[in-house]
Amino acid sequence: MSGKRDYYEVLGVGRKANDAELKKAFRSLARKFHPDKNPDDSEAEKKFKEVQEAYAILSVPEERRKYDMFGHDRPGGSPFGSGGFQTVNISIDDLFGGGFDSIFSSLFGGGGRRTRPARGADLLVHHAISFEEAFEGVEGEIEIDVLNRCSSCEGSGSTTPDGIRTCPTCDGRGRITRIERIGPFHQQMTSDCAA
Repeated sequence: MSGKRDYYEVLGVGRKANDAELKKAFRSLARKFHPDKNPDDSEAEKKFKEVQEAYAILSVPEERRKYDMFGHDRPGGSPFGSGGFQTVNISIDDLFGGGFDSIFSSLFGGGGRRTRPARGADLLVHHAISFEEAFEGVEGEIEIDVLNRCSSCEGSGSTTPDGIRTCPTCDGRGRITRIERIGPFHQQMTSDCAA
């Protein structure tokens, strides 16, 4: 069993909390533990990441349903990988400036309301500025080299037009998971895919 704290406990809400209660608890805790507000406090940073992970699961209905059924040991593994959670860069301005809706709509989708293509991955650039520039603001140009996807194979590396196909047996995971329910208990068995 996982040594992680219960996500509802992390956010300080009950299991029947609605979306608004989850969002309110997340915002409050994210403000409290944000690294910009606690610059040299590694414990606050850990709590901030834990709060982000909990909200990322509980705010998505399908992920929340899986978590409610199986806890941290849900089928398909954690969406944050075996190493724990991944971080999301949120500035303190986003926490206090009301820019939260755009952050979460880009992270978790807008509930199907938008039809434009999904946003690409963020680029991180380290660029030194003076204290005065940070305080007063500054405009300038930065040149960034980006990798573009190959137009002939769309990044698959395949020379055939139909590209690489996903295994229908394991859905490309390489492993098959079977869950057997016996009363209130469940047993999860995993084996390598032979396909």
